Amino acid sequence: MKRALLIAAALLLAAAGNTWAAAQDQKGEMKGTPVASARNGVDGPEAVKTAVAPATTDPAYQIGPEDVLDISVWKEPDVSRVVPVRPDGRISLPLISDVQASGMSPQQLAKTISEKLRKYLNDPQVTVIVTQINSQRVYVVGEVLRAGAFPLTPGMTVLQALSSAGGFTTFADVKKIHVMRLRDGKHTELPFNYRDVLKGDNPDQNIKLEPGDTVVVP
Repeated sequence: MKRALLIAAALLLAAAGNTWAAAQDQKGEMKGTPVASARNGVDGPEAVKTAVAPATTDPAYQIGPEDVLDISVWKEPDVSRVVPVRPDGRISLPLISDVQASGMSPQQLAKTISEKLRKYLNDPQVTVIVTQINSQRVYVVGEVLRAGAFPLTPGMTVLQALSSAGGFTTFADVKKIHVMRLRDGKHTELPFNYRDVLKGDNPDQNIKLEPGDTVVVP
């Protein structure tokens, strides 16, 4: 009887061990999934795929190369298109072929397209929406967690760019950050002391960034 009880206890312990091992294997597999990576703060390929350049409704925004435009002609689906701006600053549309888009506001481009379509359509109503801003970028380099190029959203400041880069590494000298800007063919350096700006000192250092600016974190 005592021997039978010992055998039963051993079988129960073995079954429990197998259940625990299976749970650990499943847990290990979960760590490799995109959801688990996101929970652990890991930036995987899936996170990169979901990153989309922001849109804008700013009427003063100037369209640039590589921006993506949603051009809608009312009641004319065959003419409406979602098109990228080519490197030469132009777009292609049915009926009117190439149109200059770079350097124009969405309203200006809509007016230009409408005027060109009048040869083929009766009073065309055109709407242009910038669905992706790819032409205006800033760069964050150095001791940050995610260095690289980032879309320049309207009014973006140095602090916001640093936030997009995910913060600093443990080696960052946050008191000696600077912005490199090209003006009239010459590079200028604009200082930015992260600690001072957070404390409210030197708030003027938290400038609005311009296309092509590079934030350097030594």
